[in-house]
Amino acid sequence: MVLFNLFFVMFVVAVVIYIWKYKQRKREHDTEIKKKNETHQRELLATQLEIQQATMQQIGRELHDNIGQKLTLVSLYTQQLLYENKVTEVSERIDQVSQIINQSLQDLRSLSKTLTDDNINQKDIITLIQEEVDNTNDFKNCKVSFEHNFKQLDLEFVQKNVLLRITQEFIQNSIKHSKCENIFITLTTSDEALWELNIRDDGKGFDRSKITSNGIGLTNMKNRAVIIGAEFNLESQENQGTTLSIILKKST
Repeated sequence: MVLFNLFFVMFVVAVVIYIWKYKQRKREHDTEIKKKNETHQRELLATQLEIQQATMQQIGRELHDNIGQKLTLVSLYTQQLLYENKVTEVSERIDQVSQIINQSLQDLRSLSKTLTDDNINQKDIITLIQEEVDNTNDFKNCKVSFEHNFKQLDLEFVQKNVLLRITQEFIQNSIKHSKCENIFITLTTSDEALWELNIRDDGKGFDRSKITSNGIGLTNMKNRAVIIGAEFNLESQENQGTTLSIILKKST
């Protein structure tokens, strides 16, 4: 009987250990699957972003090389008609058409330049953010300052695009909604983080619980941070401003 009880206890212990190890392996498996899915999702979003950029550049080149050339040719034809025509009323109509064509051509060239602009690829993130800061300060609606502790920060296109768009989104929202006087931007590195972007305004702030659908572009900023696997944290209180932190930690 004692021997039977001993075997029974050992059997129960073995079953408990087996179940515990099984659950542990399942948790590890589920965690691994989750990480793979998150990595896949980030890669998919990053690829979509790059494809979108390439598509926009292709459209811009097509507008410039195809439609732009045709409009230029039509403009030359109207100028020739204007020169050859001697009837005043007809000349006035041709001149009006010519002005419309030239304005359309100018708008088309401006759009094409915007679409084909490879500014993000050509410049580093420090320069891109500083240009955004300078452009904002030119309007004198809000004073924006920018500090960093990098001598040089080389980032791939997707990370630069995300950091720049989040910075632009925050600045635009702060000026539009918070009635701030100052915006403070820092981009730093540390032992724990490859980089950390912090943006703070001294505006009226807001109660996040009262913002429907996350409001004022919060979803856009958070989704962009997800693309590059960065931590996203936004804090705001009424009459105490808003602070945003985006951190990309070093791999362990």
